[in-house]
Amino acid sequence: MGRLFGTDGVRGVANTELSAELAYRLGRAAAYILTRGKQGARIVVGKDTRISGDMLEAALISGILSVGVNAIRVGVVSTPGVAYLTRTLKADAGVMISASHNPVADNGIKFFGGDGFKLLDEVEAEIESLLEGEDRMPRPTAGDIGRVEERPDAVVQYIEYLQTTVPNRFDGLKVVLDCGNGAAYQIAPEVFRRLGAEVIAIHAEPNGVNINVKCGSTHPDVVREAVLQHGANVGLSFDGDADRLIAVDEQGQLVDGDYVMAILGRSLKAAGQLPHNTIVTTVMSNVGFVKAAKELGIDLVRTAVGDRYVMEAMREGGYVLGGEQSGHIIMLQHNTTGDGVLTAIQLTNVLVAEGKPLSELRSVMRSYPQVLVNVRVANKEAWEQNDAIRQAIRSVEEKLGDEGRVLVRPSGTEPLIRVMAEGPDEQTVREYVNRIADVVKKELGAT
Repeated sequence: MGRLFGTDGVRGVANTELSAELAYRLGRAAAYILTRGKQGARIVVGKDTRISGDMLEAALISGILSVGVNAIRVGVVSTPGVAYLTRTLKADAGVMISASHNPVADNGIKFFGGDGFKLLDEVEAEIESLLEGEDRMPRPTAGDIGRVEERPDAVVQYIEYLQTTVPNRFDGLKVVLDCGNGAAYQIAPEVFRRLGAEVIAIHAEPNGVNINVKCGSTHPDVVREAVLQHGANVGLSFDGDADRLIAVDEQGQLVDGDYVMAILGRSLKAAGQLPHNTIVTTVMSNVGFVKAAKELGIDLVRTAVGDRYVMEAMREGGYVLGGEQSGHIIMLQHNTTGDGVLTAIQLTNVLVAEGKPLSELRSVMRSYPQVLVNVRVANKEAWEQNDAIRQAIRSVEEKLGDEGRVLVRPSGTEPLIRVMAEGPDEQTVREYVNRIADVVKKELGAT
């Protein structure tokens, strides 16, 4: 068996790659490893709105119960909601059934420890090892079989918690929420209404197959049009499991994760609530964000692409704010994973606290044009030792100087070299990227 767990749990096409049989076996193995034979152990189980969620939930819970562990079924909730409820319900673990922003055919299974954090690689490997060979895990009988505890009310507990994370009410604000027909469809509108905002909720009518379909955080033009149509103060757009946020201001301008981190970081620093005056971000963050952070007196810790690397650096350094340009923002003082709805209310709270429109807050940074070209190659590992490629990169870096940057890296999952550059002028940057890409093609044998 190849490695089953990817960078964000187990994913695949539901009912083929991610079958009910696999979900059952994962439920058994994970429950066994994560509870270590504890009597009365409990695991929180949540899901997004995909049609395959019911099937996988039933199989996963069956696996959990079959090793004598109890399941707390909370129904449709966000991924960060599962992380929060795992901690507050004092469960031994949590599991979310979702494939985030992926199409409806896909689904995924993601586990959390009892502390609400995603599992370490070693724990995932331990779970995988039990799926190989003969199943020797316990099969209790009679009263020792696990039970299901129905907790559809638990999502309200999460909503009430979110309200407590901001000191201001949102009365007088008109807010557009694009819920992506996903896990945010109840949570986001309810939180904003409770805080006093006038809510215009779009794509908040999931039917099992419309999750992420031309809506949500991967389609920001949709929320942009709604903001301009309704004259709203802000537009907030979520992905399928609501762990990401992409916003637009009242003028329809994009406010991605870099902008959000700059705005929140400046606010936290001013309040003395940004430990070490540091934000953790990835190497993909825009050079405009890097420049803005420097001007704000904020240090950056840069990690590889992926929220697990951001989280690792945050926990090691004692930082509370980190994230990715894609809108996956982690605020460790409030939750143990990226949380789109939490980020949305924190961003809106800054609008209220400072009495400024988002377009003005957005001016804290200028996003530089970013051009990315993927080159399919025969050997993606050979680029770092290739003198011609390194020289092409150096040449462009010298031309850009402090006004831009170049990032060349292999894809983690495909035979691709990703060539990215940023700079003040998009046409010039595109020419530079194509120049490097041509050298990569020539040297590594494009396929």
